[in-house]
Amino acid sequence: MKLLLLLAALPLFAQYDIVITGGQVMDPESGLNAVRHLGIRDGRIAAVSATPIAGKVTLNAQGRIVAPGFIDLHAHGQTNEANEYQAHDGVTTALELEVGVPNVATYLKNRAGKSILNFGATSSHGAMRSIALREFAARVPDWRTNSERWVEPMMEGRYKELRDPEDITRLAAELERGLREGGLGIGMAHQYYPAASREEIFKVFQMAGRWKMPIFAHVRSMSVDAMQEVIANAAATGASLHIVHVNSMSLSALPLVLELIDSAHKRGLDVTTEAYPYTAASTLLESTMFDDGWQQRLGISYGELQWVKTGERLTRETFEKYRKEKGQVIMHFMKPEWIDRAMASPFVMVASDGMPFAPGAHPRSAGTFSRVLSHYVRERKALGLMDAIGKMTIMPARRLEPIAPAMKNKGRIKIGADADITVFDSARVKDMATFEKGLAFSAGIDHVLVNGVPVVRDGATVKGAMPGKPVTGNYGGR
Repeated sequence: MKLLLLLAALPLFAQYDIVITGGQVMDPESGLNAVRHLGIRDGRIAAVSATPIAGKVTLNAQGRIVAPGFIDLHAHGQTNEANEYQAHDGVTTALELEVGVPNVATYLKNRAGKSILNFGATSSHGAMRSIALREFAARVPDWRTNSERWVEPMMEGRYKELRDPEDITRLAAELERGLREGGLGIGMAHQYYPAASREEIFKVFQMAGRWKMPIFAHVRSMSVDAMQEVIANAAATGASLHIVHVNSMSLSALPLVLELIDSAHKRGLDVTTEAYPYTAASTLLESTMFDDGWQQRLGISYGELQWVKTGERLTRETFEKYRKEKGQVIMHFMKPEWIDRAMASPFVMVASDGMPFAPGAHPRSAGTFSRVLSHYVRERKALGLMDAIGKMTIMPARRLEPIAPAMKNKGRIKIGADADITVFDSARVKDMATFEKGLAFSAGIDHVLVNGVPVVRDGATVKGAMPGKPVTGNYGGR
């Protein structure tokens, strides 16, 4: 009898694959803010218990915050080298939505089973408009073969207008192909291809409205006019719109732009936005942003530009040299009070705009989420901890839920949700990457689980862990 009782009790002590024990669970969806013990089984949260539970592996979270894994809607670093830095920043899902990719199917295939973090991308308007132009027909097979070569086709077509109605028809077919392959909407970074007319942009909004897929827009210029263009297009077509990095696209007009977005949302438009917590931006020096007249448009000069490869500030001579060489540059042109305003705004999500890995890259590629938690929550008290976690988890999850069913199980801690979990020390979490020294792992991030598999444990990378899964759109399946 005693043996039978012992055997019956054994599963209770090992019924979970992993237990995260004794942490302060903070779930923005439900408002839960209490010490709980999480049981994880088969990649999902199977228990949220007020009393201790047992599992095969135990992760101690006493004195720590246990939050849903952070979701980054705007990550250009789609490699495991870049993913590792983001994992140490608490990110569990990193998506390429601003620009997208020219071949969604190939992109998803190449990353399947080989990714640290969950991944996904939009169908790239910038790349597809070049693919649609007949003059580039010979280049198309090559562009489609390499799923991540969005820069080259976008740059090739940046000064080419789509004048012929057949060009628009081909563009629609290419964009729709990307959606059918699992694209999470349309990535539209039309500041980088100024030949895209207002008519072309409006027609793409019409497509998005008809297809019921969102547009992720890097607007035409740093101006209120550019914001009004995309909001008006959304209102006229019914398209869902997400405006990326509202901080760097608004500059001093940020209060007015935030009012525009808030008013649009309150009137029933599906318009959302995001910001990153730094006073500098980053882009490619060879891009159209630095065509003649850039000093007047951006309100800066050579000394505000920092060359990523060396960390040096530019002069007229080095600007001309490096523009021919091509590469990443950091632009120091925002004021701290603008970032304070964006971070404090209740409807602005957090997203990194993290660049592809490069030595000396912008620190947002490694420290965005930790910087919000340390600088804006703990130090400046610009927003509360639960609100900050919400901007990183449930808000981006809800942004994608209508078109990405997988997101209904992310961004929250509850039974049945994916075990994408970040455990951090709220008193110690801090971004360690700097403009001077480049990338570094954030401090205070103890454990990060992706689909129930630790990728960071006790502050160290778990070598060989590749649990990331694709996040795909359901175009044609609704």
